[in-house]
Amino acid sequence: MEKLFPIRAKHFRPGCVAALGTALGFIAPIVSAHAQWAVYDGANHVENVLIAARTLQQIDNQITSLANQAQMLVNQGRNLASLPLSTLSTLQSTISQTTALLARAQNIAYSVQSVEQQYQQAYTSVSSGMSDGALFSQAQTRWQNSVGGFEDALKLQARVVGNIPSDSSAMTQLVSASQTSTGALQAAQAGNQLLALQSRQLSDIQAELAANGRAMALQQSRDAATEAESDAQYQHFSQHDAYVPGTVSMFGGSGN
Repeated sequence: MEKLFPIRAKHFRPGCVAALGTALGFIAPIVSAHAQWAVYDGANHVENVLIAARTLQQIDNQITSLANQAQMLVNQGRNLASLPLSTLSTLQSTISQTTALLARAQNIAYSVQSVEQQYQQAYTSVSSGMSDGALFSQAQTRWQNSVGGFEDALKLQARVVGNIPSDSSAMTQLVSASQTSTGALQAAQAGNQLLALQSRQLSDIQAELAANGRAMALQQSRDAATEAESDAQYQHFSQHDAYVPGTVSMFGGSGN
């Protein structure tokens, strides 16, 4: 065997040896690169997946928070929305009409100064020293005051009764608006308008009571003044001279 090796070695030329070295140089990087592709780091992959999951969870939480804030803004907008229905002008118009009726009260107005002045003249100044004409004039004034007071009360009662249909319509609209309100402000405004309607109705009742009370007071004052007037007329009658019989002549004759 030792004799054969030198003989075979002689057959290797220098060029062949160089080519073999070059081939081995190309094969070594390829083998090294193939070894790098085959390596798998499981721990690093799991960590990357966990980071991505946490990032997605944070994004989902932010989206939920933004959705809640948007809904809160929508609710605030609904709560701040004004009621599209308003009955204020109708209520003010009705109150103005009732006030105008009270202001047109006949003879003795709803005024402390007017009551003091006219009541003193027509009801408390009756005396026996007045003439029959003056007594009659005052009696007629008192009668006119009583008639006017009852007429004013009837007019005001007619106005109050006439307000009932419009009040019913307004109440129906306000209750419906309150039940279908989209927010707290609309519900509160509907409630406030209902309270305003009730206040207006109470003012109607107050005005009617005042008118009825005025008419009754005038009539009672007239009755009291009539008693004083009757006493004065009796005093006038009692002051006349007593009847004295005298001689009467009939048919041209004379006799007792």
